[in-house]
Amino acid sequence: MAFTLPALPYAPDALEPHIDAATMEIHHGKHHQAYVTNLNKALEGKPEADSDILDIIKNISKYPPAVRNNGGGHYNHSLFWTLLAPNAGGEPTGALAEAINSTFGSFAELKTKMSDAGATRFGSGWAWLIVTADKKLAVTSTPNQDNPLMDVAEVKGTPILGIDVWEHAYYLKYQNRRPDYLAAIWNVINWNKVAELYEQAK
Repeated sequence: MAFTLPALPYAPDALEPHIDAATMEIHHGKHHQAYVTNLNKALEGKPEADSDILDIIKNISKYPPAVRNNGGGHYNHSLFWTLLAPNAGGEPTGALAEAINSTFGSFAELKTKMSDAGATRFGSGWAWLIVTADKKLAVTSTPNQDNPLMDVAEVKGTPILGIDVWEHAYYLKYQNRRPDYLAAIWNVINWNKVAELYEQAK
């Protein structure tokens, strides 16, 4: 069974003005679709074509670069769409908020660390909030379409929040102003989803 492009959980213009409709349409319909198409092509005729994407990601060192890049792109974006929502933003609450405060000192400090991780990632990549193997929160970043679940990741853990800092995620609206995009994206973070992922991972 081939991998397929998941539908966006909201309309492409639902995240305006923070993320524009044209960017969402191209990001989801063109870039993510290309990862899915190329992943299917890379796995064509192989038994892994029927595997769960998570199994592939966790054992990515066994696969060629085409699977690493496109499998990572498919997994990362499938997660990313769910981490954004219209009328979202604000601050996390409950156990997640407590964990953030005890780990980073404050929510503001987490935002700073995440934004710094995204802004200082050279070239393309992702900034992540993860739950580590010892059930602690940590901020990290990965190049290209890698993620902290991969066996090749420098810092490993379960992603509960990821911010895409590839230029295709922001260039139509923000041009080269990645820090402006990183400031704006907090207005559409779906903290309910992040909290749900935290509960599953801890």
